[in-house]
Amino acid sequence: MKLLEYEAKEVFRRYGIPLGASAVASTPEEARDAAAKIAKPIVVKAQVGVGGRGKAGGIKPADTPEQTYEVAKQILGMKIKDLPIRKVLVEERLSIQHEVYLGVIVDRASRCYTILASSEGGVNIEEVAAKTPEKIVRNNIDPLRGLRSYNANNVAKRLGYGGKKMQQLGDILQKLYRVAYEMDAELTEINPLVETADGFIAADARLNVDNNALYRHKELEAKYLESFEGELTPREMEARAMDLTYVELNGDIGIIGNGAGLTMATLDTVMLYGGHAGNFLDLGGGASPDRIGKAVEFVLKDNRVKALFVNVLGGITRCDDTAKGIIEARGKLGDNKPIVVRMMGTNEEEGKRLLHGAGIETNDTMEEAAQKAVQLAKRV
Repeated sequence: MKLLEYEAKEVFRRYGIPLGASAVASTPEEARDAAAKIAKPIVVKAQVGVGGRGKAGGIKPADTPEQTYEVAKQILGMKIKDLPIRKVLVEERLSIQHEVYLGVIVDRASRCYTILASSEGGVNIEEVAAKTPEKIVRNNIDPLRGLRSYNANNVAKRLGYGGKKMQQLGDILQKLYRVAYEMDAELTEINPLVETADGFIAADARLNVDNNALYRHKELEAKYLESFEGELTPREMEARAMDLTYVELNGDIGIIGNGAGLTMATLDTVMLYGGHAGNFLDLGGGASPDRIGKAVEFVLKDNRVKALFVNVLGGITRCDDTAKGIIEARGKLGDNKPIVVRMMGTNEEEGKRLLHGAGIETNDTMEEAAQKAVQLAKRV
């Protein structure tokens, strides 16, 4: 989950990372009022979850509340990479002496968090890595010990700072690491961290939280769903609220599989035999009968779907649990649409016995099941 800049800064502020005065606005009037309250030269920044805002005209200065109104009016009426701008951040303009890059990333090769820092802030870190790699400081963080003050100060020293400034920068690094660790972040970034006459201030903020950890951050779950508004169909939004991995397609055959690879192969096999999938739904591993029943019911309720193909390779997900979920959904909805099942693996015989007892046939191969699903969809 990618937080917008103002959302990331709200988190940063809680951890004591120094920030300039700012306010979020959804209308030009709100932007004007915010600028009047801040009472300093302003920069108006589009709030959108993609990079390149400055080059696209999404970051502009303003000297007065009236200018802020006009600038906000321009930005709120534009799109950046096809995404509409619904909010802007009205922020005090900083007097910049120098810019630094700070980031905490998940280094999967080293299996730990890693600090990336550079004296070249304000530009893409990828550009710095390609052109002047010697200007990037890397420091792996021991997952058991965490980031100690002497480690953070050493990074600051390698960036060329000493004395009080070294300690200030080290303190910010420790706070940034705490954000990453406690928020389950895959990426935590300040670019640039601005050096001013009064000290360091985070002029930008980036925070990408691991979706798998959102259950630990209830305050972000609602925002996660809101972030897809306008990008997903109503059924895709409904599926996300139900914690189902679902993509809506244009065909009339519902597809449910366990594992993204198997589900994609199922879509391809249906197309091979002349059918068209109405959706992609991946149950994932270890799905319970309740989750399977919920998924089957959700797909069968789609008015476009004429037949459902359930394809399960039983490993962590058991075939008997799959059968119980299908039977539960059929019991709620009735025998209104044909269901084609191919299952093999853990408790396969028990799963097939349950389905046959409920009057639902099974198929031995994916190809056989796909052909049957295509034939049944054409009869309806």
